[in-house]
Amino acid sequence: MASPFSGALQLTDLDDFIGPSQDCIKPMKVEKKLGKGTAKIQIEDDGTYFQVNQDGGSHKLEKAKISLNDCLACSGCITSAESVLITQQSHEELDKVLNFNKSAEPNQQKLVVISVSPQSRASLAAKFQLTLLDTAKKLTAFFKNRGVHYVFDTTFSRNFSLLESQREFVQRFRRRTESKQALPMLASACPGWICYAEKTHGSFIIPYISTAKSPQQVMGSLIKDHFAQQQHLTPDKIYHVTVMPCYDKKLEASRSDFFNQQYQTRDVDCVITTGEILRLLEQEGVSLSDVDPAPLDAEFSSVSGEELLGHHGGGSGGYLEHIFRHAAQELFGMQVDEITYKPLKNKDFQEVTLEKDGTVLLHFALAYGFRNIQNLVQKLKRGKSPYHYVEVMACPSGCLNGGGQIKAEAISSKDLLQQVEKLYEMVKIVVPDSSTEIKELYEQWLKGEDSEEAGKTLHTQYHAVEKMSTGFNIKW
Repeated sequence: MASPFSGALQLTDLDDFIGPSQDCIKPMKVEKKLGKGTAKIQIEDDGTYFQVNQDGGSHKLEKAKISLNDCLACSGCITSAESVLITQQSHEELDKVLNFNKSAEPNQQKLVVISVSPQSRASLAAKFQLTLLDTAKKLTAFFKNRGVHYVFDTTFSRNFSLLESQREFVQRFRRRTESKQALPMLASACPGWICYAEKTHGSFIIPYISTAKSPQQVMGSLIKDHFAQQQHLTPDKIYHVTVMPCYDKKLEASRSDFFNQQYQTRDVDCVITTGEILRLLEQEGVSLSDVDPAPLDAEFSSVSGEELLGHHGGGSGGYLEHIFRHAAQELFGMQVDEITYKPLKNKDFQEVTLEKDGTVLLHFALAYGFRNIQNLVQKLKRGKSPYHYVEVMACPSGCLNGGGQIKAEAISSKDLLQQVEKLYEMVKIVVPDSSTEIKELYEQWLKGEDSEEAGKTLHTQYHAVEKMSTGFNIKW
């Protein structure tokens, strides 16, 4: 597959993933010397680079590591050179905090909270052949046996992300004639897509992106603000960990936008991928299947009795379906029960339309994977995009296929993904608008749905990153 990240250079023979264990490199510029012909670069089987001169001589070239400032954030990409990020965002760091709590004085200890994504839960359920509810209970027990105080579920915080996205879309649609860049609104929950947009398309694409925070970051605000007040603690006294299907969530948690300057703490202190949870279990010599289940924490968890709760619309959060249904009702008074997807060139690019008397009222799409994202951006730049909203995700097949999920062993990746998708859907579907807990939090925590506090707490901003002279934009 060709991945044209810039007009100057095409990266070929890549899939959409750069695994976390791989060294991520960029080509070095070879300067021409006066009086000599053009040098050639030879790549050996082990990945080393040699400059071959016309006289037959050669010398080894140094690999240049990509830093976060250089990285295009291909889905799942994290480089071995990011020692600081790795140190701060790993299960080893969680171990340090839990071990510190065991020996520290009570007033020095931190309250440890873990928020688990439903995508990670489904991946673990498939790995250990458990139900989603058993997986949730056993994972809660495993964490609490190691000293964690609370285990929550980011399905709960996703209610806020969906509701804020719905309202934002309706507002944009109503003022679309005033602002050319109000539509299409592009989803903002995927940090790989956000990082790519900021670094490669900057000020052009940013106005289109929804400002609603992702479920991870809404949960971060909820834990470090409302929950901290409930516990009579300052935000820096809580250590908040999320379990995510994606390495790029580590980048998201590290953004300066989500750092509390007053207390010098992040909303999400540490992000651990699903695969890292598996390694943590293996490190302890524990199979999740053998762990005795523990009761789930009812607060900030999407559970009703013995049923887990979820949302319409697939493994990436269901943003398209929720916004589509809400907009149809709010803007046109039409109730949509069934949503029909129309696949285009591939299953990761599909359309949904709302029509009345032959007129298209709403035109939505989902675009997963960088091939489709790049095609979408190019259409936008040419003024050819027909869409009002696009659910954009960096990973092919969406979040359930994230780079941080557990990898297939005995079966094919496709079969494993189908198992994870089937498990993920085995929850009771709820509509965010109907949640009494969410309504109460809007009033008690945020002072109302349309308050300044809600806007400040549940939304964020993006930043165009100035293009640097790197190997990716050298003209060869």
